[in-house]
Amino acid sequence: MPIPRSILTKDDPADLDLELVAGAWPDDLTGHFVVSSSDQRTHPVHAFFGDGVVARLALRPGTDGAPPGRFAWRSRVTDTPSVRLRRRRPDLFLPGPVGTSSPWGFVNCANTAPLPWGDRLFTAWDAGRPVEVDPVTLGFVAEVGHRDGWKPTIDQAVLPLVASSAHPVVDPDRDCLWTVSRDVMTGAVSVVRYDGHGRNVRRWEVEGAALPQATHTIAQTRDWLVLADTAYKVDVQEIFGADRTVANNPDGPVLLIRKDDLDASRTTVGCREFRIAPEVNHFYARYDDSGGQVEIVMEHTPGVDIGMYLREDDLDLLGRPIDPALRGMYCHGMTPALTTVLRFDPETGRVAERARAYDPSRWWQAELSAIDWSREGLADPTRHHLLFAGFHPEAINQRALRNYGDRIDRSLFPAEETPAVLASLDRGDLKPLSEWTFALDDYPTSPSFVPRGLGAPGRSTYAGADPGGHDGYLVVAVHNDDRFRIEVFDAADVARGPIAVLAPPRGTVLPFLIHSAWMPRAVPAPSDVERHRFSDDLDARLDTLEPELAAVAREVAAELDEPG
Repeated sequence: MPIPRSILTKDDPADLDLELVAGAWPDDLTGHFVVSSSDQRTHPVHAFFGDGVVARLALRPGTDGAPPGRFAWRSRVTDTPSVRLRRRRPDLFLPGPVGTSSPWGFVNCANTAPLPWGDRLFTAWDAGRPVEVDPVTLGFVAEVGHRDGWKPTIDQAVLPLVASSAHPVVDPDRDCLWTVSRDVMTGAVSVVRYDGHGRNVRRWEVEGAALPQATHTIAQTRDWLVLADTAYKVDVQEIFGADRTVANNPDGPVLLIRKDDLDASRTTVGCREFRIAPEVNHFYARYDDSGGQVEIVMEHTPGVDIGMYLREDDLDLLGRPIDPALRGMYCHGMTPALTTVLRFDPETGRVAERARAYDPSRWWQAELSAIDWSREGLADPTRHHLLFAGFHPEAINQRALRNYGDRIDRSLFPAEETPAVLASLDRGDLKPLSEWTFALDDYPTSPSFVPRGLGAPGRSTYAGADPGGHDGYLVVAVHNDDRFRIEVFDAADVARGPIAVLAPPRGTVLPFLIHSAWMPRAVPAPSDVERHRFSDDLDARLDTLEPELAAVAREVAAELDEPG
């Protein structure tokens, strides 16, 4: 039973003080490790669709309220308007395979990926507006922009369904956030810009283009935004109670949109359209595009269906009943991992493969990879650190195998379960440089890169003295039924193994941690910024609700409008 049975625990998010249990803590490892999670107490059908939780780990001992020699782990449910409405009337919220609905509308889980922006912190997922949280209290600050600016897929009375991206990007030159709004039914997509202040966003419809499945990730260069159709397909019949029968598309479009075309005088924008295969989930662009081409690391996901979740009545790959402890977990990868470096030429429309990494013993990527997210690191990256999740037959169900049919080469299945591997690749040619293999009963999650030498002259806030991804540390949260751990690796040589390990008392476990990020410091959210308020969303559309439910929405709005 290598997948921890505690991984979907429904415990209340807790504040913990972690102890150094192995190795020596580096003196130059600073800042805060932040991570998103899904609150399993909300009993989602799919484990990814619980209310959002944000946790913050101080990387210096004796800070953030921890006693001397201990490290503060602080976590909190993000108390969005939908969470506050649920707390008042939990009986009215109905979990489904693609999220949770209610008479007020659709829950914004905001549970997938933390996004630092300077000293501010946002969190996002694929079916809601980004949410700003306070980096210190981890409390809800605001959703980004009035709902009407997003062109929701379904404009419900209070909580609209906004199909967006779990991974927006912050533009270091324009000091804005780029994301998208997408029509789930047609695939029509719009680019959305948020300038960090104000009650509205700006939106441009992309002319003549569609992303038929999802836009889980956005990438950028200095001149271009990169949107790609990512491998998550909604099955309408599943929403109404039938078995999931769709499979993700084997290929999809990639859209390049010139940033200079997104000006205030227009409401639409053109794009350069390409097509790639196999399907993709996470991808990372080199920010420097001075050579006229757009270079992207693509982490392909053939045979990975995040939309498929495990049920109690499922049989696994080997024909065994699924353990009820894993009910709701997503179906794990059915193919080995494939990573490429692709170059897109906006002038000729050609795509060229510059590098490829494929090893049948390396089994699929699930987590967001660790890179240097500083401006300097994105412009000239040196290392790409990724996590191979391993081969786990107990988390692959027969329903998924049936849906994908001949697209899955069963001859590639290893004879036995395989552990996770943390690997460092050369960013240019994807040559393997160093790797570490975890114990079989470990379940590591999204790693984050922390640079050395912060505050170097002429460097941006998030940059170390030698940017690129090689000079610093990797911080990884690891699930295990004994207890969860935080492991620290030298980014220049992960094969050394963890150089420091933090852990709570034995028996302390956490629900599945999704994606992580790093911030140089944690300070309160600025109070002098004009933001959208939940009360701004309440208008005549409330009249479609029963008076009692409309009153509850107004109560939540009044509560959120109170200072402090």
